[in-house]
Amino acid sequence: MSETRVLLVDDEEEMRHSTAQALGLFGLDVDTFSSAENVLELIGYSFSGVVVSDIRMHGMDGMTLLQRIREVDAEIPVILVTGHGDVQLAVKAMREGVYDFIEKPFAAQHLAAIARRAMDRRSLVLENRRLRAVAGKRDDIEARLPGRTQAMVDLRYRLRAIGATDADTLIIGETGVGKEVVARALHDISARADRPLIAINCAALPENLIESELFGHEAGAFPGALRPRYGKFEHGRGGTILLDEIGSMPFDLQAKFLRVLQERVITRLGSNEPVPLDVRFIATSKVDLEAEVAAGRFRADLLYRLNVATLHVPSLTQRKADIPLLFLQLVREAAARYMRNDIDVPPELVSEIAERTWPGNVRELRNAADRLVLGLDPKPEETPAPAERQRLADKVAAYERGIIASALAAHGGSLRPVYEQLGISRKTLYEKMQRYGLDKKMTITDDDYVV
Repeated sequence: MSETRVLLVDDEEEMRHSTAQALGLFGLDVDTFSSAENVLELIGYSFSGVVVSDIRMHGMDGMTLLQRIREVDAEIPVILVTGHGDVQLAVKAMREGVYDFIEKPFAAQHLAAIARRAMDRRSLVLENRRLRAVAGKRDDIEARLPGRTQAMVDLRYRLRAIGATDADTLIIGETGVGKEVVARALHDISARADRPLIAINCAALPENLIESELFGHEAGAFPGALRPRYGKFEHGRGGTILLDEIGSMPFDLQAKFLRVLQERVITRLGSNEPVPLDVRFIATSKVDLEAEVAAGRFRADLLYRLNVATLHVPSLTQRKADIPLLFLQLVREAAARYMRNDIDVPPELVSEIAERTWPGNVRELRNAADRLVLGLDPKPEETPAPAERQRLADKVAAYERGIIASALAAHGGSLRPVYEQLGISRKTLYEKMQRYGLDKKMTITDDDYVV
């Protein structure tokens, strides 16, 4: 496949082939697909082509494909082909960021002209990104993984160092921190960027078909196998395989996968012929795999083979200082996605957002940004009421009061060792005790005074 190409999606075989043939006559390199799902495997931040898709298809339709592509990169041009009765749907697509749409029946020359303009625009976007990176400005990695805390600076540094290699990589992090974003970034800055990224959800693989899904099969390998089929591993040749939540992979399959990792060959079901496999493996996990090894649910040799290069994606709790700027960026992205005007977020709301806990991490924070843009309450329901929140001065006072109370209890109410331990004068200690309503007779069993 060439780097600059048209990805044409249509579930009608005759229409698909005739359109591809016609575009080919105008000098365009076209790859055809019968389903939208297969197209997503080729879409990445460095994708330099254009997507042409019919709106109405079995399975994933054109509108859903548009949304999924914009989640990966909102500046990838998507051209939708509509039927005569789909004008209102086309208008909706324009509002949601489609590059252009064309109504059936259409002249191939017209579609080719639109596709060429879209390609020129995409080339300009990619060139501007490259120039910004060369000039030392905020690059794609920082745009996709924003944050000024040391944890995020270290993550981006390690990602850039690992990304250019072919090293298999393990990405660890809580639910919602952005492990798949990190995996896509690794793929997009590698030499495999123009090849597929095949994402496999290990927790969702059907147990009765899991080997066939991954390794493929020959005709007659099992009842119903009427013709040979590529597995997902083989489908990703030359690219990257993302094993999402590898801790969920069945134990008996782990041994077979270990062989694939070590030897880079697969054997289809029903065959004895090894098939060479040129891929890079990236695995993600939200659970502690060492604990899974100790519990006998994960192979130790597979863990050691996977964690040659490991990236830890911090939770929002570990990078609280990033929350205000991250939330504002997510609000801007949501406004662009929903075709809304930019929103001025009140400083009080930003402070409130920063003080909250976000167990769902960036995913939950993004949902809050979406709700704000849509005019809904951005705060999760379980969040404490405003009366329960404290100002900084209140928190400092409570902390100071707790320290003094603990010191009084530790020294049995004797003041001299207390003010000497705290490094303050006797007079200052008396004043603070009076301010906080403390009594030198209090003990450590007074729960209200324990920090």
